[in-house]
Amino acid sequence: MKNYDIIIVGGSAAGVTAAITARRYHKEKSILLIRKEDKVPIPCGIPYVFGTVTGMEKNIIPDAVLDTNKVDLKVAEVVSIDSDEKIVTTVDNDDFRYEKLILATGSNPIIPPIDGIDKNNIFPIYKNVDHLGDIFKKLTNTKNLVVIGGGFIGVEFAEECLKNRKISVTLVEMLPGCLMTSFDKEISDKVNDILTSQNISLKCNRSAKAFVGEENVKGVKLENGEVIDADCVILGIGAVPNIDLAKSMELKMGPSGGIWVDKNMKTSAPDIFACGDCADSFSFFTGKPSKIRLASTAAIQARIAGANLYNTRRAFNGTIGVFSTALSDTAFACAGLTEHAAKEEGYDIITGEAEGPNRHPGAMPGMQQMKVKLIFDKCEKTLLGGQVSGAYSSGEVINLISSLILSKSTADDIAMFQLGTHPALTASPIAYQLVNAAEAANVGM
Repeated sequence: MKNYDIIIVGGSAAGVTAAITARRYHKEKSILLIRKEDKVPIPCGIPYVFGTVTGMEKNIIPDAVLDTNKVDLKVAEVVSIDSDEKIVTTVDNDDFRYEKLILATGSNPIIPPIDGIDKNNIFPIYKNVDHLGDIFKKLTNTKNLVVIGGGFIGVEFAEECLKNRKISVTLVEMLPGCLMTSFDKEISDKVNDILTSQNISLKCNRSAKAFVGEENVKGVKLENGEVIDADCVILGIGAVPNIDLAKSMELKMGPSGGIWVDKNMKTSAPDIFACGDCADSFSFFTGKPSKIRLASTAAIQARIAGANLYNTRRAFNGTIGVFSTALSDTAFACAGLTEHAAKEEGYDIITGEAEGPNRHPGAMPGMQQMKVKLIFDKCEKTLLGGQVSGAYSSGEVINLISSLILSKSTADDIAMFQLGTHPALTASPIAYQLVNAAEAANVGM
């Protein structure tokens, strides 16, 4: 048996980040990361290996980052953990004793209980290189692809699978539009327009009732009786925490289905922490359980867990929910609450919008239009959410908006935000969308 000060179980975004953070804060400690996968895909890059990147090997988290940080690696599935004796056992009967343990076992895709779900060529999206390779091979001979789910995974797969292939793509979404849980209707409508302009057939306000065919899937039957031809189906309807190992250890579970953790990422067992998709979470705004699972949030929780192993240094403030994507040549990004979600939580809101070029003058090379929408609590004037669309720089603007939400900035704070501008890099200081959206809201308060 080999002894380690720190053992991390799981090697994706949370596990790797936890290992790096643990090394930074606990320089003299021995660290082991155990994962069952030989190679680990970069989670957010998975849809893009089917089009833009073209190849599994180009979307791998490099093991060099572990070597650089003097983290040992064991590739094997963990089959049991004795929390009393502090022993981790792998499938090949190797035992490792720990002082501190971090669980970063991630999530599994939701597989809905739909009739015919077990037919061949129906693919949930596991973060597994071999599994993703099987999907890639199948798409080579696919004529009719159906994607179930119009969230970020679904729309990205629908668009990427069209690239370099002669294929018919249909996307089925039970809500009135794609990305509607993250964006207000006017943005969702833009997303729908972009997808349909690429000849992706949208079936919104529809849900799959059954998969038809014998051994292989041949079609998707909707609840209205319509049958869509399909020789391949991709399930992009979300994920659930991977808690099998934690359950076997009899750890406490949280209200949203993950491993219960406090704000310092400590579990119910001494010296055991959890972070990422496997850990329970709560909303920054309401404190209610949150089912938002993002690699970015997982990395934040991992930085908390890794730093807190021997001394409590950090605390989690709750999930804001920051998303971004790019469809065709248009970026879409959001943070915090939509108008609909804010109203559901009882907020009296006011919004402000501003749109214009992201360069000045507009004739500068690389100019793209960018629109910013901000949502404020009318009573407190604090920022509750933001949505950005258009220019690719939206991805960084939304990160700034997330920071402003976290700091509970008011419309006045943002309107007086001290910013730097440059013709080749940003919008004009006169027409800066973030500031002007805040001013538009401020006038109405």
